[in-house]
Amino acid sequence: MSYYDLDAILTDAEKVPCKFELDVPDLGYLDNNPSQALKAQTPVSLPLWLAELLALSSRTQSSNPEDSAPFLTLEMPKALSNEVVSALKADPRAVALRDQTHNMYGLAARMLDLFEEPEMCAVLRRTFVTRAAETALHARKAGATDDVVRGEGFLSGLEEWERSLFRRAHDGNKACKEWMDGVKK
Repeated sequence: MSYYDLDAILTDAEKVPCKFELDVPDLGYLDNNPSQALKAQTPVSLPLWLAELLALSSRTQSSNPEDSAPFLTLEMPKALSNEVVSALKADPRAVALRDQTHNMYGLAARMLDLFEEPEMCAVLRRTFVTRAAETALHARKAGATDDVVRGEGFLSGLEEWERSLFRRAHDGNKACKEWMDGVKK
């Protein structure tokens, strides 16, 4: 990914649930208490880049790993909750991923770097493969029929990687048709 990749920047800015493991003075405004400290075990939502940084850094500089503890505990975002994963298991095509988050696969890749969830990884892999086949089919048919309304409904549920796949498949199919028309002449 590029430093200027807009999808990576938006994924880093995605809010994720977490809980601080210690009282933090002057951060009460995160819990709507500006005049107080943020209490330990208070649930807050922080941008992924910040939550990841605080979850991976330790409070103490001790050489004993058992003495060090993270500043906060990171939790799975709502877009990767058990309900969403169960729905994806049942039928990956029935879930509008864009309604969960604009960059579902990017967020999932970042979260799976932090959590060891082999089942979720398998579900997301199956989801991508299943949805990619349908996306390619719709991209091939795009422009060939007058059913624009159904096509727009399909595109509205796609997240950014799938939209990129759709655009590339559509452009490739269009270029192939143009080439075939040139060969026939």
